[in-house]
Amino acid sequence: MESVSTKSESNQDFMPLMRALVRAYQAFAAYDANGYRDIDLTVSQADVLFTLGNTEGLTFKEIGNLTLITKGTLTGVIDRMEDKGLVKRVSLSDDRRCTRVVLTAKGTKMFNQVFPQQIAYIKERFDRMDAKSQKEALVHLRKIREIFS
Repeated sequence: MESVSTKSESNQDFMPLMRALVRAYQAFAAYDANGYRDIDLTVSQADVLFTLGNTEGLTFKEIGNLTLITKGTLTGVIDRMEDKGLVKRVSLSDDRRCTRVVLTAKGTKMFNQVFPQQIAYIKERFDRMDAKSQKEALVHLRKIREIFS
């Protein structure tokens, strides 16, 4: 059995990694959200817009899985986006309980305008890393995702 002091030392060794990951995520999320502050979308709405873009629509479950927005929150997000004319709900003919959310013409126009700008905005920061560092970061991020999947 592992002693309490050994566990404590192990946690102390791990904590800088966890703090760095959380701080990196927070910095990225704040910077990302700042990129579309001039349009009338919340962070969750932008996430849904970007997720639905270039698709023929997705179910609530698919959107939830891709965005990590909880089911209860997602319903409200979609309601508000529908009120703005950005999305519409389409019942699937084979299962009336299942609804697909699709971008409207207005939503598609917004996606086509905002998404490329957002990618360029974020890319400016990643361009501060050389190609080798970007590849190394990608390897490490994939490993981190793998251990949590």
